[in-house]
Amino acid sequence: MFTQITLKKLSVVVLLVSGGLVLSTRSAYAHCDTLDGPVVTTAKKALEKGEVTPVLKWVKKENEEEIKKIFINTLAVRKLNAQARDLADMYLFETLVRLHRAGEGAPYTGLKPAGVHDPVVDASDRALEKGTVDELKKHIAEVAASGIQKRFDEAFEAKKHADESVEAGRKFIEAYVEYVHYVEGVFLSISSEGAHHGEPGESSVQSQHEH
Repeated sequence: MFTQITLKKLSVVVLLVSGGLVLSTRSAYAHCDTLDGPVVTTAKKALEKGEVTPVLKWVKKENEEEIKKIFINTLAVRKLNAQARDLADMYLFETLVRLHRAGEGAPYTGLKPAGVHDPVVDASDRALEKGTVDELKKHIAEVAASGIQKRFDEAFEAKKHADESVEAGRKFIEAYVEYVHYVEGVFLSISSEGAHHGEPGESSVQSQHEH
């Protein structure tokens, strides 16, 4: 049952099903990569206070010293002028996000503009602020159910005419594969413990090429 899956698993399926992208090769926006994401937001507040500690939670212990040094240098350079401040800040943001992503085994492709992440990511944050995930679970269940129903209807209708011609048969196979892959992708996503930042697990990716 979708309403019984854990918050950890929900974080995986959110980005996969929200836009019908369960098996898409396009990576979902990672949230932490954006200029208004939690990593950069934390860094901005830390710079205002001149205290590095709050940002250290975003990186592994082995990266702490690197971030501390860059943070100290950033504070010094910021005093020069506005242009120097902006350049120093951006270098800190990019390094912090890059190391955060590396720590999770995820690729870093640069900082994204503010507001480019999926709206459902905002819903995930709101759930944490409210202290309840009920609304988020309901939304995800509805989106997943809608995606499954749509693909089922298309495959079922195509199946009725599959034997009328080779072209009709191919149309059915195409709809069938899309339907099965979507259902399989949703299931594997919510049952996998190893996916990060909206990326399907290895078993999910592998299964795409078996049909």
